[in-house]
Amino acid sequence: MDAPTLAVWKFASCDGCQLTLLDCEDDLLAVAGRVRIAHFLEATREVLPGPYDVSLVEGSITTAEDAERIRRVREMSRTLVTIGACATAGGVQALRNFADVEEFRSLVYAHPEYVSTLATSTPIAAHVDVDFELRGCPIDGRQLLEVITALLVGRKPNIASHSVCFECKRRGNVCVVVAHGTPCLGPVTHAGCGALCPAHNRGCYGCFGPMDTPNAAAQVALLRATGMADGDVERASRTFNAGTPAFIELSRVTTRREAHRDAPL
Repeated sequence: MDAPTLAVWKFASCDGCQLTLLDCEDDLLAVAGRVRIAHFLEATREVLPGPYDVSLVEGSITTAEDAERIRRVREMSRTLVTIGACATAGGVQALRNFADVEEFRSLVYAHPEYVSTLATSTPIAAHVDVDFELRGCPIDGRQLLEVITALLVGRKPNIASHSVCFECKRRGNVCVVVAHGTPCLGPVTHAGCGALCPAHNRGCYGCFGPMDTPNAAAQVALLRATGMADGDVERASRTFNAGTPAFIELSRVTTRREAHRDAPL
C-alpha cells in the first residue's frame, strides 16, 4: 500500500508556520517515514502531481490569482487543513479590511499601478471548504504533529478549544491581570501556546485567535479596568487575528460605546 501523500502550500504569509513544521526536526522525520511529502517548496524542490491525501495551507487570500489557486488546491486535496492566523483569520494583513487599500498602495509603492491586490485579506475558509483549522501566529509544533498524526490514523485531532486562562492555571502562573493589572486577552484567546506570555509576566496578545465561546463585552470591560483607553482596546483586538468575527466584535463593543456616548440627548 502506498504511503499517504502530504502537500504544504503557501499563500500570503511570512512562512513562519511552515518553519514550525521544519523545526519539529526529529518528530518530523518520524512523520516523514509514514507519509510521502509530495509538495513542500520550503523544504524540497521535488514536486509530485496530485491528488494529495492531506494539504496543509499557510497564508491568506489577498490577490485574485490566489483566490483561483486555492480552488485548484482544494480540488487536488482529499483533506485540507489551514495552519496559522493568516490562513484561519486573514492574518495581520487583514488590517487592510478596516482601511483604504488604494491609499496604502499609492503611499507605499512608487508605481502602484503595477501592484495587483484585493481590497481585503480573507481566510482560506472564505473561499473553499476547510476540513480543520489550526490556530496560532505561528502555530504550535506539538499541535501540528497531533493533527498530522490524527489524520494518518483516521481520527479527529485532539486540539483543546478552551482559553489561555486554562493553560495559565495548569502551569501555575500568577494571573497578570489580578496581580499586576496587566492588560491580557487570555480569557478570550484560544489555547495552544502554553500561556507563553503570561508565564513571563506579560499579557496575552491573542496570537491564537478567539476561543470557541468568547465574551467580547466582558473582555472589553476587563481591559478598561486595567486602564486601557477605548482606542487601545480597539488596537488590542486588531492584531494577528483582526479578521475573526469575535475580535471584530471586541472592537465594535468599543465603537458602540463611543457612538452611544456621542449620541444627542
